[in-house]
Amino acid sequence: MAHHHHHEHKLSGFRLFITILINIFITVAQVIGALYSNSLSLLSDAMHNFSDVVALIVSWVANHLAGKDPDERKTFGYRRAEIIAALFNSAVLVGIAISLLYHAVLKLIKPEEVKSLIVIYLALLSIILNFLSVLIIKKDASNNMNIKSAYLHLLTDVMTSVAVFVGGLVMLQWNLYYVDPIISIVIAVYLGKESFALVKETIEVLMQFAPENIKIEDVKKGLEDFEFVDNVHHLHLWRLSDHEVFLEAHVDFKENISLEKATKEIEKMEKFLNSNFGITHVTLQSEFNRKDDKSLIKNHNNHRH
Repeated sequence: MAHHHHHEHKLSGFRLFITILINIFITVAQVIGALYSNSLSLLSDAMHNFSDVVALIVSWVANHLAGKDPDERKTFGYRRAEIIAALFNSAVLVGIAISLLYHAVLKLIKPEEVKSLIVIYLALLSIILNFLSVLIIKKDASNNMNIKSAYLHLLTDVMTSVAVFVGGLVMLQWNLYYVDPIISIVIAVYLGKESFALVKETIEVLMQFAPENIKIEDVKKGLEDFEFVDNVHHLHLWRLSDHEVFLEAHVDFKENISLEKATKEIEKMEKFLNSNFGITHVTLQSEFNRKDDKSLIKNHNNHRH
């Protein structure tokens, strides 16, 4: 499974690079257009696109780092670079969303005239180019949180540009200039909500929380169903990256079986954990007659020196 990831990293790296160039172009075009046409919704869209550029660059660098081999000091390699990248991206976006909201509210109180044609053309350009970007990285997004964060950015860009486009048409037709800040507010709220969810998820990974979809009690029960196992304790379960889940635990055996036998049993448990819970990396410590604390989740606070 892991032995061909270098090729994949290179592949998605190149695709990401292309989307970065496309998005830099859209952003520059929209910022110039927004300043010239006096449109905050176009500027919001440009900021959303700029957030893409940042997101894509960080993802691209992280994607490159994550493919590096581990060494003696970095035994996990740079597997978490992508998670840190996703956290940075999403945090920046929350900030951008708040700033856009603030400016949109000011403009809603005092609407100004907008040159609608420019807004329409540039929104259309953004729709086409972002849609192209979405198609380019769609395949890589399904199995990678980092690329997925970039993919979500691009997808929301298509939608925000559609909103800006429609707003441009409305302003052109009826001169309803308050539509401009309203669309800005919608984009900003959407941007903030999406980004905040990602901030939460990446922080959970960095804090080494157990994945939400795995119930620790089920893991314990599954392991204790093995015939030689008396109990399972000191369990730790966490995600290293997107789809690498680690588990370590102490396993008490009921009888003093040989080391060879214990090793065989542990191999069976590893297979069981992988196929039932998707746990990719398992470390189980075999024990017999050991007088230690048998609680499932060990409270380390009791042992601070």
